[in-house]
Amino acid sequence: MDRLGLGLKSMSVEVSAGQVESLMSFLMLIQKWGKAYNLTAIRDMSEAVDLHLLDSLTVSPFLFGGRVLDVGTGAGLPGIPLAIVHPDKRFVLLDSSAKKIRFVRHAIMELGLVNVEAVVSRVEAYRPSFEFDLVLARAFAGLQDIWAMVEHLLGPKGRVLALKGRYPRDEIEALQGGVEVRVHPLVIPGLAVDRHLVEFGAR
Repeated sequence: MDRLGLGLKSMSVEVSAGQVESLMSFLMLIQKWGKAYNLTAIRDMSEAVDLHLLDSLTVSPFLFGGRVLDVGTGAGLPGIPLAIVHPDKRFVLLDSSAKKIRFVRHAIMELGLVNVEAVVSRVEAYRPSFEFDLVLARAFAGLQDIWAMVEHLLGPKGRVLALKGRYPRDEIEALQGGVEVRVHPLVIPGLAVDRHLVEFGAR
């Protein structure tokens, strides 16, 4: 818990003691059910704090609007950590794996989260009755493919936030001319790794 608290402080992400407790409880659920649901190969708790929680929460300062979609959420990352820290926003966590969404629903229930919905669907087939302000994509697909799959889900000023490792120059160049792109370098406390957040949407 100290590692998480120190990491969040260095990232200037403000959380309450209750939110830190919920974040750690979520991590424990992943560790407990990870093998059964094929969620993650990470077993070391310190590594899990860095790569599951802090990595997810690097996106926190860039969130806006009220409705957020996390595509290819897997174990609920980054959606659940962000939903814990941003109870004022509504999150939909989408994945085509029914098995993983069963775990996500279990975690939502265990954590008492009222601002999160988990949905089994391929993103191309997902047709909600409302639009999203933001779409999150972590280790999901190339930028051009992401845009093709989610453009129909965004509101007029909607944006995509795609978490990437190295600066994805080729992927950015492959995007069509009508897309505006900004790239934000990210730092995960304690990890010497390349991380970039690519923010893009219609001009």
